Amino acid sequence: MPISAGDTAWILVSSALVLLMTPGLALFYGGMARRKNLLSTIMMSFAIMGLVGVIWALWGYSLSFGTDKGSFIGGLNFFGLMNVGMEASDTYATTIPHLAFMAFQGMFAVITVALITGAVVERIKFSSLMIFSALWVTFVYAPVCHWVWGGGWLGSYGALDFAGGAVVHINAGVSALALVLLLGKRRGFRSEVMEPNNIPLVALGAGLLWFGWFGFNAGSSLMADGLAANAFVATNLAAATAGLTWMIISWIHHRPSLLGTLTGAVAGLVAITPAAGFVAPIAAIPIGFGVSIICYYSIILIKEKLHFDDSLDVFAVHGMGGIWGSLATGIFATSSVGGVSGLIEGNLSQVGIQIVSILAVAAFAFTVTWVLGKILAVTIGLRVGATEEMVGLDLSQHGERAYGGLLR
Repeated sequence: MPISAGDTAWILVSSALVLLMTPGLALFYGGMARRKNLLSTIMMSFAIMGLVGVIWALWGYSLSFGTDKGSFIGGLNFFGLMNVGMEASDTYATTIPHLAFMAFQGMFAVITVALITGAVVERIKFSSLMIFSALWVTFVYAPVCHWVWGGGWLGSYGALDFAGGAVVHINAGVSALALVLLLGKRRGFRSEVMEPNNIPLVALGAGLLWFGWFGFNAGSSLMADGLAANAFVATNLAAATAGLTWMIISWIHHRPSLLGTLTGAVAGLVAITPAAGFVAPIAAIPIGFGVSIICYYSIILIKEKLHFDDSLDVFAVHGMGGIWGSLATGIFATSSVGGVSGLIEGNLSQVGIQIVSILAVAAFAFTVTWVLGKILAVTIGLRVGATEEMVGLDLSQHGERAYGGLLR
């Protein structure tokens, strides 16, 4: 099939939109951190953009999308971008250059690793984070990506994941939880006020994430077609519904919170990610409504009841939001959109398939992340020293301050 100029233009633009999400995430996370850790939080995302970008070209893409090996991992036939050129791929994207598909998928790998950092800011060693990120994208992200999108067993089993509910959000959210348990709580957790340093910065980051998410979801159609339009509308509607719902919940409990509204919108974007190309746009309303309730009370359970110090609520928003989104895909999928029926159309088995996918990805991500983190903890150490943490990671890890003359 000849390369389509329209499809190619759309995927290149979508790739740029997805890349923009990582700087957006940096601002979103950075604004929620304390002043003394703002730069270190932003640095994590930008450093990962460089690190994972290189790894993806060298071996990450090949392990994810190379020739299938036992339905578990890809081969090395694309190592160093061998056999990845300007012509279309016979397997993954028949109307765009293979390089465009590789680039688009690479942006997903970058932001998935960056998502994890929100759970461990303010206490993880930068050197350990860099080594962990290289290991994680190789031994966790690449296999799961291959399982679902690269010809592996979950895709063959029939699991539905349009743009990354399992590959991105469950994978990152559950891995974040494993690191939280390994690292332990920040000094002063629950005894000191840990107030966001700049909520307008969070709003800017959330706006960039919302904007970039159109490339994330609608771009996953891999064509400039009706399915892309369906995913685009569903994405916006889910974010709008979830943000509005979270605002109302926070209003009922206290007052309408800007930070809560922004968090809700992001949760809505998470939940619609696996479903955007399988459900009618109107299904985004119950999906967005449900995810705000689930994530709002997950934060309360995790922090107030279980006392886990997931600094910026990565597991509650991305892990739980991804789980709900994957399950909701099995409920609301319609054959008129993605060719697969869900529970509402009488196909109960699709819900069962989605549950298997959720459990498999969560178990694999948690176990391998725990092992990788434990190895680093007993060799080079995961956590900064007490004095470094008290001073703040901006100064102790990078020798810089976000706000001149202000230490806290």
